[in-house]
Amino acid sequence: MKRFNVLLSLLVLASLVLAACGTTPTEAPATEAPATEAPATEAPATEAPAAYECTDALGCVKIAPGEPVHLAYWGVLSGADGTLGEDSKRGVEIAIDDKGGTLLGHDILLTTEDALCTPDGGATAAAKLAADTSLVGLIGSACSDETVGGIAAITNAGLTTISPSNTRPALTDPNRGPDYAGYLRTAHSDAFQGKAVAEFAYNVLGARKAATIHDGSAYAEALQQVFADNFVALGGEIVAQEAVAKDATDMRPVLTSIAAGAPEFLYYPVFVAAGGFITAQVREIAGLENVALAGSDGIFTPDFLAAAGPNVEGMYLSSPDFSAFPDAYKSFIEKHQAKYGEAPLSIFHAHAYDATNILFAALEQVAVVEADGTVYVPKQALRDAIYATKDFNGITGTLSCSASGDCGAPVIAVYQVVNADPASWNPQDAANPNPKKVYP
Repeated sequence: MKRFNVLLSLLVLASLVLAACGTTPTEAPATEAPATEAPATEAPATEAPAAYECTDALGCVKIAPGEPVHLAYWGVLSGADGTLGEDSKRGVEIAIDDKGGTLLGHDILLTTEDALCTPDGGATAAAKLAADTSLVGLIGSACSDETVGGIAAITNAGLTTISPSNTRPALTDPNRGPDYAGYLRTAHSDAFQGKAVAEFAYNVLGARKAATIHDGSAYAEALQQVFADNFVALGGEIVAQEAVAKDATDMRPVLTSIAAGAPEFLYYPVFVAAGGFITAQVREIAGLENVALAGSDGIFTPDFLAAAGPNVEGMYLSSPDFSAFPDAYKSFIEKHQAKYGEAPLSIFHAHAYDATNILFAALEQVAVVEADGTVYVPKQALRDAIYATKDFNGITGTLSCSASGDCGAPVIAVYQVVNADPASWNPQDAANPNPKKVYP
């Protein structure tokens, strides 16, 4: 019995020694804990927010935290017609200022491209902008020719642009082609402007014989034809419809040909350079010493007064009717004066301001903002939201967009230049305007 107890004690001692030395691998729970206790695969599946998946037909623009909301303005910014585009660019800049420079929690970045007021310039500018995948929307172009040259690239990139100053009627014709799906405008159609000038010439001035000059641009050729059609419909006669090159400097041969028809009213809705030479030379031509002269919004700028010289005094210019704009336009003019130290350079600054705010409203409506600040802009949804604009309170009026892209309020007036000095230019001055509104 004693030997048995000794043997038992030795066995117990041996088992304690083995346990202390860790020689019991079959008892380790290492493989059991992950298999039965760890919930690692469950938490992420139920708690992490789902990432935004873009299903928009035109794709989405992603704006990461710290990156800007990228907009572009495209239109003529140099040369004789540079003030037309600069005037609208300022409208965009003031709209950005009024947003505090931010949108959807991101800074706003504005890129500009000079489109030179030509189809080729528009094509080049639009191709460059269409290749920029960070752009969410555009304001422009300035000249109708620029849009003719560039709109296909803009539309095919899934982008949408709103022009503040294109007025060629065909750009928003209900039968326009698919290239124009990404195009809208806040400017009026010249279907209204040409009619207003014809009514002024026939009904107010009493003219019965008129002549026109265009420069081959999409804008001028269409506008003078609208005028001619309406003037004839009123009972008048068109005695000549002539054309000049945009870079022509000697207008005397064309003016001499026109004089043979003895017009009482000469209408040339062209741009600054050609318009300046026509005006400066017209009184030299026998038979045109007293003909009434008229142009339109393409030369509604102090640069035209400088180019035309003293013959411009008494000339008529059609334009949007500033006096018909809501009271908010006065506040805009005050901001413009404070920011740039001068009166607006041309006539479409307010239309650019409204176009930019329509774009902002549409972006705020369709953008998807994630918790970390990342923004997704679905491009088809953005385009649809702009087209759906209705009763928008702008500084040019109450704006609603048609299915073919017309958003503007077509209120036209005729102004008269009362002082040939470019420094006197201020049509918004209530006490001493130049040019001065004379119709309606």
